[in-house]
Amino acid sequence: MTNTIRLTAAQALVKWLSVQMTEDGERFIEGVWAIFGHGNVAGLGEALHGVGDVLPTWRGQNEQTMAHAAIAYAKTKRRKRAHAVTSSIGPGATNLVTAAALAHVNRLPVLFIPGDVFANRRPDPVLQQIEDFDDGTISANDAFKPVVRYFDRISRPEHLLTALPRALSVMTDPANCGPVCLAFCQDVQADAFEYPESFFEPKIWRIRRPEPDPREVEEVAALIRAAKSPVIISGGGVLYSDAEDTLAAFSREHNIPFVETQAGKGGNAWTDEFNFGSTGVTGSECANHLCAKADLVIGVGTRFQDFTTGSWALFKNNGRKLISINLHGYDATKHGAAPVVGDARVTLEKLSALLADYKAAEFDTGSRTRWHEAVKNVTAAPESGGANHLPTDAQVIGAVQRVSTDQTVVMCAAGTMPGALQVLWQSAKGGYHMEYGYSCMGYEVAGAMGIKLAAPGKEVVCFVGDGSYMMANSELATAVMRRVPFTVVLTDNRGYGCINRLQIECGGAEFNNMYKDSNIEEMPELDFVGHARSMGAHAENAADIADLEKKIVEARSRTKPTVIVIDTDAVPGTGAGGHWWDVAVPQTGGPERLERAREHYNQNALNQRTFN
Repeated sequence: MTNTIRLTAAQALVKWLSVQMTEDGERFIEGVWAIFGHGNVAGLGEALHGVGDVLPTWRGQNEQTMAHAAIAYAKTKRRKRAHAVTSSIGPGATNLVTAAALAHVNRLPVLFIPGDVFANRRPDPVLQQIEDFDDGTISANDAFKPVVRYFDRISRPEHLLTALPRALSVMTDPANCGPVCLAFCQDVQADAFEYPESFFEPKIWRIRRPEPDPREVEEVAALIRAAKSPVIISGGGVLYSDAEDTLAAFSREHNIPFVETQAGKGGNAWTDEFNFGSTGVTGSECANHLCAKADLVIGVGTRFQDFTTGSWALFKNNGRKLISINLHGYDATKHGAAPVVGDARVTLEKLSALLADYKAAEFDTGSRTRWHEAVKNVTAAPESGGANHLPTDAQVIGAVQRVSTDQTVVMCAAGTMPGALQVLWQSAKGGYHMEYGYSCMGYEVAGAMGIKLAAPGKEVVCFVGDGSYMMANSELATAVMRRVPFTVVLTDNRGYGCINRLQIECGGAEFNNMYKDSNIEEMPELDFVGHARSMGAHAENAADIADLEKKIVEARSRTKPTVIVIDTDAVPGTGAGGHWWDVAVPQTGGPERLERAREHYNQNALNQRTFN
């Protein structure tokens, strides 16, 4: 006879999560972010209270941003550990949908456990319930379905016996990794059931390394041998495979330079002589030059986002071919690539063995040196008394760069800084964290907290613009309460400066981006320092670039977050690097500025040729 234990469904869920382990002997789900409401407080809330000594619960300020912290944690841990996030039903649940989309795009594991409507339907419709007039099985949580890798609705206690193992199998699968949503009916959370004791035995979840098909490896090895000007694009999959050193060794051994995507940047240090920096829209001049002339593009762990490929107008060699090394066939076969479906590290090792003593032709190493000199010039501190009395974003980056160490991690998500940092930041190994798959404004402050929780020995510097800070800043209070120190560099250009520049580049009139161009009665006077202080952070203004450098160093001694506000010039871009990006320009009906922009657009669109 099977031994059983009588638990509520909520108790069973948290008990099971508390014994799911990694190969290193840690819990895979380290803890649970929670904001309680009527949909989860009595069932799941009480259950979490009962296991607090083994599975901690952390209180957030906003459902979306506490999930952002969980996402940043998982990314920093290279998908080897994760957090769960629970909310009530209604707006608490739908607030999580944006975060779920962010995790899905970036292939990151997060366990979402929103409360759901009553399975027994006795109080139907319950407070905050979204009613579908044509389908009685629908709830607000069905909005998760397009933005998670696995969705299940727990409408009976025994559903956990199948749903929980499925959830963790997705979150630990390197090919299908992503967020999971278990919509937990609030009455079922409190229902008791006789669960098998064996269900709660500790389990170790191993991250597998799928071997590539030997035939695919042989095919791409032949393509590499035949190439005259190959280039490697190093993506985020390189980091998740722990393949950074393998890729660098492959590059040196076979004399093939590499460039980095947003997700792959920081995998190898900028000082590596084969590292030519970022590629595409926010790419370095030397990297984009290599890609433009390449006859073979070798993607490793990248999904070839439009920023990486310059909207597929970057690769101008008529004879170019594409190789894609990826864990998932969906990504490996994009754009007619010769695919290798397998783990990045294993695949590179097998490729290198097949290539033996093959070395590609020599390439222009001087372009890399010239690029670094250009970066030095645009990020240099402004001369005192110069015409530009406000620093540029590039100069702010330079200030942080000059005082950074090998333990500094810079992070961002949206606005000007992601592009500026990708092209200009000279990253130490492991010194870069960018959420640019979903480019989600409001990720920054919460994400910085998540990074610091995952890597407490690192110095985390969060770049955020005034526009993104205004969207989501409340987890600053959480970081203060939990004594999680990091430094926020808040650049105030009085609006959405990045998108304003794009608006101008596309021939548009300056409209509704900067406060000065918006339909308002009075210019706002926002006291970001006072605001941050009101949440308990240490906050101060930086008078200039020199003062910013000084304040960043001083922040390292604090045990709570520091916010440094500096006014910047909204007009200049990075001043170096870059490539065209496909943002559609109106074909007709505009003034001369739109006609000029459309002509420029049409000229660049002629270069948009994919590989198939």
